[in-house]
Amino acid sequence: MKYRRILLKLSGEAIGGPDGVGLNEHVMAAYARQIAEVVKQGAQVAIVIGGGNIFRGLSGTERGFDRVRGDQMGMLATVINSIGLSLSLRNAGLKAEVFTSTPMRPMAKYYMRDEVNEYLENGGVALIAGGTGNPFFTTDSAAALRACELRCDALLKGTKVDGVYTADPVKHPEATRYDKLTFDKAIADNLRVMDQTAFTLCKENNMPIIVFNMNDEGMLGKVVEGNGTCTVLSNE
Repeated sequence: MKYRRILLKLSGEAIGGPDGVGLNEHVMAAYARQIAEVVKQGAQVAIVIGGGNIFRGLSGTERGFDRVRGDQMGMLATVINSIGLSLSLRNAGLKAEVFTSTPMRPMAKYYMRDEVNEYLENGGVALIAGGTGNPFFTTDSAAALRACELRCDALLKGTKVDGVYTADPVKHPEATRYDKLTFDKAIADNLRVMDQTAFTLCKENNMPIIVFNMNDEGMLGKVVEGNGTCTVLSNE
């Protein structure tokens, strides 16, 4: 196994299913099966989920929301998604616990790095919700931060496409996929895989980002083993 401890970043829209809205129990069950497979193989998995299927703070400002309050609503949306996926993970036979960046008992435990570290080492899946706990930071940045804090081997971004392309493959069929990509090139070319803050955190802490298609059944397991169709972003 190439990546024993991973931080899996999922978008809220992904667990919303085809419409990208609400929580789709079939999608969550499918994701839980893939996660269960790698945990049973010995991988340690922490998860950060976005909240765009319920509410996106930045878009709320366009409708008159205060940015800070809007971002707080988005943080709460990530908690709802994390609780939902934790139930699917438990149904798949795993131990799963939600940890939040701000105190939220009894719905979730407060995130403390050492406690989450111990939970992962004991075979539990840690869903880390609430972003960084601060406005103006995305869940991409939160994922990068937690991956570095927990000393993960890689940050895996599960998307609807099988990697990073030279252009949008839907709009540009001639676009080609990168097998490998440096952070410097991704930043210079303004490739919107993750936001700039997340890129910088991963670059400075030598944390590789692996982009793959989470909807391709079994691909998570292949990526963890160092195989599979994906794009690896790193300093080299």
